[in-house]
Amino acid sequence: MCGILALLGCSDDSQAKRVRVLELSRRLKHRGPDWSGIYQHGDFYLAHQRLAIIDPASGDQPLFNEDKKIVVTVNGEIYNHEQLRKLMPNHKFRTGSDCDVIAHLYEEYGENFVDMLDGVFSFVLLDTRDNSFLAARDAIGITPLYIGWGLDGSVWISSELKGLNDDCEHFEAFPPGHLYSSKNGGLRRWYNPAWFSEAIPSTPYDPLVLRRAFENAVIKRLMTDVPFGVLLSGGLDSSLVASVTARYLAGTKAAKQWGAQLHSFCVGLEGSPDLKAAREVADFLGTVHHEFHFTVQDGIDAIEDVIYHIETYDVTTIRASTPMFLMSRKIKSLGVKMVISGEGADEIFGGYLYFHKAPNKEEFHKETCRKIKALHQYDCLRANKATSAWGLEARVPFLDKEFINVAMSIDPESKMIKHDQGRIEKWVLRKAFDDEEQPYLPKHILYRQKEQFSDGVGYSWIDGLKAHAKQHVTDRMMLNAAHIFPHNTPTTKEGYYYRMIFERFFPQNSASLTVPGGPSIACSTAKAIEWDASWSNNLDPSGRAAIGVHNSAYKDHLPGVANGNMDTKIINNLPRMIGVGAAAELTIRS
Repeated sequence: MCGILALLGCSDDSQAKRVRVLELSRRLKHRGPDWSGIYQHGDFYLAHQRLAIIDPASGDQPLFNEDKKIVVTVNGEIYNHEQLRKLMPNHKFRTGSDCDVIAHLYEEYGENFVDMLDGVFSFVLLDTRDNSFLAARDAIGITPLYIGWGLDGSVWISSELKGLNDDCEHFEAFPPGHLYSSKNGGLRRWYNPAWFSEAIPSTPYDPLVLRRAFENAVIKRLMTDVPFGVLLSGGLDSSLVASVTARYLAGTKAAKQWGAQLHSFCVGLEGSPDLKAAREVADFLGTVHHEFHFTVQDGIDAIEDVIYHIETYDVTTIRASTPMFLMSRKIKSLGVKMVISGEGADEIFGGYLYFHKAPNKEEFHKETCRKIKALHQYDCLRANKATSAWGLEARVPFLDKEFINVAMSIDPESKMIKHDQGRIEKWVLRKAFDDEEQPYLPKHILYRQKEQFSDGVGYSWIDGLKAHAKQHVTDRMMLNAAHIFPHNTPTTKEGYYYRMIFERFFPQNSASLTVPGGPSIACSTAKAIEWDASWSNNLDPSGRAAIGVHNSAYKDHLPGVANGNMDTKIINNLPRMIGVGAAAELTIRS
């Protein structure tokens, strides 16, 4: 992923202002270490920090149309760029970059072209013919984007808070699926799928339709001119990503350039659940597997860097971002510039353990809609910024627009967790890839119980964070928390500790308002806490907090369960969670 920064209409075209824009753009250089670019037209400035994935030789930005009257700075990947080029046979493209189509699409179709883009993106487009501009963000918010306003009437756009927080009077997150038009004077939604209204769908579940939709989403994301791999935790989502990638890699342009054997990457404390499961999946798929170990102290030492880069004080996000942040640095050191990851499946299919308590299919579906709408504040934020901190790009096929359309049109009755029928969380996804003749995964991996990333890397990771926070946050500090932090007041010492660090980096009130808040149980929305009265007394975002659900809940509800293990006829030995051994030094095993 790249980094973009735009300053639009600041009434200052001086060299000093240009130098300031360059200075702020350099704060985003970690996102794009391969090249820097800036374009100035009067008091309009478009800056870019490039991570070269497609056409590394000639795709530097900003990009232009033929006569250079339309200028664009883009962070993203446009997977259907070749098809879009064919729609414009009279246009001449300067580069092979997938993002080169944007200026030409605007020239051909005007502001309504955004929905034609199949991919992930944040961009700012300047039409120098009338000094109008357009900014847009992808449907789900996989790429980060912020918008700010200056006292001089200027509009600022940046990939990260740190690009604009010091120079804007007010700033906020640019909403996903929206565009900002200077001609029309504000934001409007361009992404309007059927599921967004939260109306209950009724399409019958077809496992083969769902399977093919996901395979197509993965195949699209094999578009690359640089070395890549997959993030593999050993859980269902990342394992399916790895399996489908390995199955379809041969014959692609990427395989011809970099070889047909897939590389996989996993991180965890020594002896953690993820490491064991990931090794097994890697052996099954025949990937070149890289295993990264970290200690609790390694993670604690990285917390300040993590908060600076992720730009949040949300407890769950920081817990999960830290191992990913450490792993991304190691992956980049191996020469890899892009990875494919499994974010999004839990939101689409109700994979979090609290979904076991959904009272009916209507509530189940509405909660999945709420979760998808909030992804840009949580898992998308984590996956993008934790990797981009080291110039690594993460692609997320579960959040493909077409795949979401297919998955969210399924009658949610099929997604419901039915203990008496042996249907655990994400059953429709598991069933879609349960192929006896050409198995995608071993059965016990295909039906492995959900582990949140911050849990799966090793349970002592979270316990260590809590203990560390208690050493730095006193009871007296907690008594005054509501006065010090009136917005999103931290309710735990861990939350208070993260908030103190965040405020040091981003002291503006606007910054604290960009971070979501409210009560949560095992990553639920506040609304879902109503599903179980006991949850209001146990508000912890860890998956283990879903009392009576994590693993042991199956004992009382599923047939053929003995000593915590299910009958093989149901799911062929869903494994119990293993313990965590002593943490090792940070090492790599390949």
